[in-house]
Amino acid sequence: MHDEAQVSEIAGLGVRPVVVVSNRGPTTFRIEAGELAAGAPAGGLARGLRPLVESTGGTWFACAVSEPDRMAAELDRPDPHIDVRLIAPDPDRYRNFYDVISNSTLWFLHHALWELPTSPRFGADWHEAWADYEAVNEEMAQVVADAAPQDAIILIQDYHFAIVAASVRARRPDVALVHFSHTPFTGPELMSVLPEHARTRLLTGLAAHDSCGFHTEKWASRFLACCDEFGVERPRTFASPLPADVAGIMDLAGSDVCSERFTALDQRLGTCRLILTSGRLELSKNLARAFNAYERLLETEPAHIGKVVFAAFVYSSRGGLPEYEAYRSHCETTADRINDRFGTDQWQPIWLDTDDDLARSVAGLRRYDVLVINPIRDGLNLVAFEGPAVNERNGVVLLSPEAGAHEQLEPAALTCPPFDIEATARQMARALDMSESERQSRANELTAIAHSGTIEGWLADHLTSIS
Repeated sequence: MHDEAQVSEIAGLGVRPVVVVSNRGPTTFRIEAGELAAGAPAGGLARGLRPLVESTGGTWFACAVSEPDRMAAELDRPDPHIDVRLIAPDPDRYRNFYDVISNSTLWFLHHALWELPTSPRFGADWHEAWADYEAVNEEMAQVVADAAPQDAIILIQDYHFAIVAASVRARRPDVALVHFSHTPFTGPELMSVLPEHARTRLLTGLAAHDSCGFHTEKWASRFLACCDEFGVERPRTFASPLPADVAGIMDLAGSDVCSERFTALDQRLGTCRLILTSGRLELSKNLARAFNAYERLLETEPAHIGKVVFAAFVYSSRGGLPEYEAYRSHCETTADRINDRFGTDQWQPIWLDTDDDLARSVAGLRRYDVLVINPIRDGLNLVAFEGPAVNERNGVVLLSPEAGAHEQLEPAALTCPPFDIEATARQMARALDMSESERQSRANELTAIAHSGTIEGWLADHLTSIS
């Protein structure tokens, strides 16, 4: 990684403007007392990238994804703190772009969520949706090409805008184009499931960038393997994990509202130790198996009954998709069953809370004894860094090897295989029974790693990849 001075030396910041392109912007717009208000973003990507754009005076192009966003799209400067410009595609076209292709196809592809005997099914409706995906990418390309400053470095984020680059380059040969995948990347076997024209468009669209970045070498190598398998010329690639906004999460942890949430949480838990998972209620996050592993812990280690609470502070995601509604119901049913089986009048083993309350979630990060992060696949997982940065109890992190964060945190975290319930239960027991000296040693190492990355260094890795 590089420090801020090195970034300036490599990029000539202040000479080459920085532009970010993503689906969701850096601001959450809402209506308060009949007026449009701008607030902090909820997602980890926006929280991580916003400091970059603010510190460089750059521009952020994104989609209007809500009615307040559409109102903001009509304004020249909807957020006084950051230059965000929103496009507002036709709602039906955007629905196909976002729900059918981005969420139900590309997300499932890269996170290995398909059940191949029954899904996916690429019928006529899907092919129409793919045409809309291309159309929204083209709409964004036109806006960026028209408005990007001269010689800009355009940082295109994630699978939503995988095919923007060629169109921008045709109009603006002066700009540099870097794509960064915040998700994992699939290998050739699953990539072959996509219809040929979509697969070719996707891979050639990515290869049209000056370089393609990933959180880990593992994801980069899978992308290159897809290029080789399907006859697409390899672009430059680089691996650079996006650092968590540690300063921002620490500020929130020290805020009055977080302190109030922490006090309420601590009072509810009493002397109980806390196993925590936090983030989106998302198929790839594997919450139900984490509950199953906790149930197995209570079966095999009954001494923990009444003394440990598993809290899942998760917020709903993609509620319009039937797979997500079914999974949420499955998680709720699993939690209820375990609570009915083991709970008493004085103690409830699982605390499942789906309110979107960031301050409450950060209070949980301060209080956990064990943090469970067991995704099926995850491009990185910023909570794995945010948790150790604010935790006050030498908490142990259980981390799936399929999370990109595992590459950095593996020496200090405990590995929990995402499909192995028995192994995860054993790791939960190990974490709870660990000596205080080992907990402190591991926590110190995790905290040091969490503080080691900088957004300036992440940007410098982008710039080095095109120099």
